[in-house]
Amino acid sequence: MSRAAVPGLPSRYPIGGQLPALYADDDFAQRFTAGLDTVLAPVFATLDNLPAYLDPRVTPTDFLAWLASWVGAADDPQWPEELRREAVVRAVELHRWRGTRRGLVEGLRLTLGVHAEVTGDGGATWSSTAGAELPPEPSAEILVRVWPGREARVDPDRAREIVRAMCPVHTVCRVEVLPGPPADEGR
Repeated sequence: MSRAAVPGLPSRYPIGGQLPALYADDDFAQRFTAGLDTVLAPVFATLDNLPAYLDPRVTPTDFLAWLASWVGAADDPQWPEELRREAVVRAVELHRWRGTRRGLVEGLRLTLGVHAEVTGDGGATWSSTAGAELPPEPSAEILVRVWPGREARVDPDRAREIVRAMCPVHTVCRVEVLPGPPADEGR
């Protein structure tokens, strides 16, 4: 990820024009500073456009991996560029929802382009009465049903890998790949 000199790129801040009046007509000083302008023009152009470099929607493609590393976004060079940009844009939001149903469904939709449904609560129980007997042990299994969305088919291994990475450690997550939406949803 390097920015090279752009042939003929003029400097927005020519040094020769900022020299004291004594050097304004000095040919050597003007030629010398013009050489520096050629070297500094790409630096100034990069600094002038820094907000664009830090915006994943418009940053140069070679900066996406770097921005993704800043926000902990999933970045696969094999993904289409639009998907890579969207993953970086939504990374902070997805981190906020990590370990929840919403986070799992959104993460699967973003990375695989699939629809998902999550059932089960991961085994959380409580009692509102102090000193009462503990409630029966709940099932700690979470069922994740996945079916095609923007892609024609679902890669089951990739879906399991993503679910395993996004589910809380104390839960057991089972993934079912369906050919279409569940019948009970009437979609």
